[in-house]
Amino acid sequence: MSTATAAASTRTGTVLADLLPVSRVRDVALVAGGAALTGLAAQIAVPVPGSPVPVTGQTFAALLVGTALGARRGLLSLTLYALAGLAGVPWFASGTSGVSVSFGYVLGMMLASAVVGSLARRGADRDVLRMAGTMLLGEAIIYAIGVPYLAYAAHLSASAAIAAGLTPFLIGDVVKAALAMGALPAAWKLAGRN
Repeated sequence: MSTATAAASTRTGTVLADLLPVSRVRDVALVAGGAALTGLAAQIAVPVPGSPVPVTGQTFAALLVGTALGARRGLLSLTLYALAGLAGVPWFASGTSGVSVSFGYVLGMMLASAVVGSLARRGADRDVLRMAGTMLLGEAIIYAIGVPYLAYAAHLSASAAIAAGLTPFLIGDVVKAALAMGALPAAWKLAGRN
């Protein structure tokens, strides 16, 4: 790597994916890989009693994809994930596809991946505290879209939608944020560019 390339990779404005050699093939592979990672993580699903929404690894993967790939590629990746799932690829939570009462969370993941990717370009993925805030903001965006969609699609009151689609997931989200707090800053340190 040249000195200019190394200097460019340490500047804010770079996400982890930018450390790979630049090419269209790279970007296509990253977008497809991010969608596939999210689909695989969605298969880690634990039913929640009283809720039509399971605990999955999907939101964690979606936020990592956005943070590691940046806003544009992250959004494209989650859009590919959503469109393929709507077209019948069984990679939504628990091997489902199509529109369900939990589809609002997928829509929220699309927006959240773009937001966390944008924050990562500003260096939010370089240290533990900023990464924690980035992940929690991403989770909040997912819920801000997912819970009202759940209320509408499942004909629930706002309080019932919060009880079924938010409250049971808060502890897991703290754990996911903690994992990300360590993972991405550590990846930058391993790359020698934090």
